[in-house]
Amino acid sequence: MDRPGYDPDHRSRYLLGGQDLHYAHDFKQVELSRKEQQQLNSKLKLLGYKPAPAAPSADKPETDSEWLRPERYDDTKGKRELFFTERELNGLLANNRDLAKKLAVDLSDDMVSARLLVHVDPDFPILGGKTLRVSAGVEAAFHDKRPVIRLRGVSVMGIPVPNAWLGGLKNVDLIGEFGDAGGFWAAFAEGVKDIQVEDGRLKISLKE
Repeated sequence: MDRPGYDPDHRSRYLLGGQDLHYAHDFKQVELSRKEQQQLNSKLKLLGYKPAPAAPSADKPETDSEWLRPERYDDTKGKRELFFTERELNGLLANNRDLAKKLAVDLSDDMVSARLLVHVDPDFPILGGKTLRVSAGVEAAFHDKRPVIRLRGVSVMGIPVPNAWLGGLKNVDLIGEFGDAGGFWAAFAEGVKDIQVEDGRLKISLKE
């Protein structure tokens, strides 16, 4: 039992710079309309991702069984530009039960920002049982004929995390740094023709 007049959050405020912490509650998840979900599913299929089955609808698009028919291959008409809205991305997250009320994404010029709620284990010292607010920003752009992905920073409860704690990755071009080693970043860079992040919209152009 706490002592009279004792503030159990005092020590955590002291360790986090004396700030008065306002612990978080779950986000309100985005719910897409049927038409919005169908449009998002079509985009995801172009990337090779099989979306979760949607509820039956009279105007739903071509089903997988209907698509599976003999037909000559032709990629000249295939779309190589994908547009994702901020609402679609948050709606996609809402389909994941573990992330639905814990993660939100914002799109602005050349920047993808995220806010994440992290529930701390009750047995963890000092902050046990609390929900921490974590925010991060990643630059996503296309310069000098190649994509640029750069971590701009991470903050916990409004306090910026030191670069040393981030492994020295803050403001580092991840593709430029790790692309020559092959693997994911090299393959990603080789397959992308252009990336544009604007207010509320993400555009990805793929190479042939």
